[in-house]
Amino acid sequence: MHDGEIDKQRRRFLTTVATVVGGAGVAASTVPLISYMLPSATARALGAPIEIDISDIKPGELKIEKWQGKPIWILRRTKQELDDLPSLDSLLRDPDSSVQQQPPYAKNEYRSIKPEYLVLIGLCTHLGCSPKYLPDGQDILGPDWKGGFFCPCHGSEFDLAGRVYKGVPAPTNMVVPPYKFLSDTRILVGADTGTA
Repeated sequence: MHDGEIDKQRRRFLTTVATVVGGAGVAASTVPLISYMLPSATARALGAPIEIDISDIKPGELKIEKWQGKPIWILRRTKQELDDLPSLDSLLRDPDSSVQQQPPYAKNEYRSIKPEYLVLIGLCTHLGCSPKYLPDGQDILGPDWKGGFFCPCHGSEFDLAGRVYKGVPAPTNMVVPPYKFLSDTRILVGADTGTA
């Protein structure tokens, strides 16, 4: 073999190695750039709408998710719980939801788009504590308790539509976030339906 042939082979080898290493370097440097451009899970939780699967919620169960750093509650109410709501009106501070704590399409007796599903920001309107879900049958608050939410911090009580009882520290009903149904089993919290 001539020295020229060895140099050509060596040159091809070095060119191939340099190309592979350079390509790997370019690929490695674009991964962080692309990752940087995509919103993180934290960023999505802080502001972007979130899609929630509600197919696994049984009647009487509460599901908790997070949006904008706040707990989002999805309660699937039973027929009995829905039937009991009007009987509580005289005990409530704002039974007709006159204070704007919900989108217009949720300003109804159920404070929801579909009566069966209640969607709330799970924070007390007094000082922002997270109330406890106490279904019917838990007579911690007395034998007449028909289910609802109780804030142990200062004693505020809310019914199963998130409406505040009279005589408690919380000044207003719990907040209903903007949301819409994508299907019978999925909702999007943070995006408004824009319809009544």
